Amino acid sequence: MIFMLSLLFHDVYERDPAESGFSGAAADGYKLTVAEFEAQLAGLAGVLAGKPMLVTESSHGNGAIQPFLITVDDGGVSYYTRIADRLEALGWRGHCFISTGFTGRRGFLSKRQIRELDARGHVIGSHSVTHPKRFSACCWNELIIEWRESCAALSEIVGHEIAAASVPGGFYSSRVARAAGEAGLRWLFTSEPETGVRPVGGCMVLGRFTIRRGHDQDFSRRLGLMKPFTLGREWMVWNSKKIVKGVLGTAYPHFMDCWRR
Repeated sequence: MIFMLSLLFHDVYERDPAESGFSGAAADGYKLTVAEFEAQLAGLAGVLAGKPMLVTESSHGNGAIQPFLITVDDGGVSYYTRIADRLEALGWRGHCFISTGFTGRRGFLSKRQIRELDARGHVIGSHSVTHPKRFSACCWNELIIEWRESCAALSEIVGHEIAAASVPGGFYSSRVARAAGEAGLRWLFTSEPETGVRPVGGCMVLGRFTIRRGHDQDFSRRLGLMKPFTLGREWMVWNSKKIVKGVLGTAYPHFMDCWRR
C-alpha cells in the first residue's frame, strides 16, 4: 500500500470568518486566521523537505522524504486572496476543491480566479455542485450528477479534464468513491485521518488530516513528523465524530452550530 500524508485546510481570514466560504459556527470551526495559517505552514516547512506533491504530476517524489499534499476544501475566495500566495512563497502548490454551485457568489472564487489559480500550477478539483449536507446519503443518480456536473463546470473554466475531487462534509462511503470513478475522477480525498492510499471503484482514495481552529501552532509540525500519538488521537477524534454524524445525519451541521455557540 502507498502511504501519503494529506493535509486538509479550509478558509483563511484576516478579521472575520465570513470573509470567505460557507457561513455558520460549524464552518467557522475549520477556518484559520492568516497568522494561524502561516504558523501551520511554517511548522510543515520546518520538518518536511521538498515540495508537496500534486496528484496530477507524473512524478510524485519532489525531493520529499515523507510525501505530503496540501488540500483546501469548499472553494472560498481566500484560496486566491490569502492561501495561494503563501504557498507559492514556499515554492509550493496545493489542491483547491470547489463546490461549483457557489462559484462567483460573495465569499467564493470567481471563474477568473479559478482559471488563474490553475495557470499558476494549483490543482483545481471538484467538491460537488451543491455541497449536500450528507453526501453519502444521496442516491446513486444524485452522486453521479454532483460529480459529473461539477467536473464539467470546472473543465469548461480551466480548459482541461478534472481528475481529482474531495468529499463534501466528510460523508464518505465506498459508493461515493464508485460514483466518482464512474464520473471519470481518478483521485478522491476523504476527511478520514489515515495515510494509506487505496483503489476503490476506479479511484485512488486518500485520507486527510484536518488542520482547524483551536489546534496549537505545533500541530502541523507533529503531523509532518508522523508522531504516533498525534496521528492516533486524530483517528480517535474523527471516528468518535463519525458515530455522532451517523446518528444525527443531516441534523449534524445544525447540532454543531448550536454546540459551538
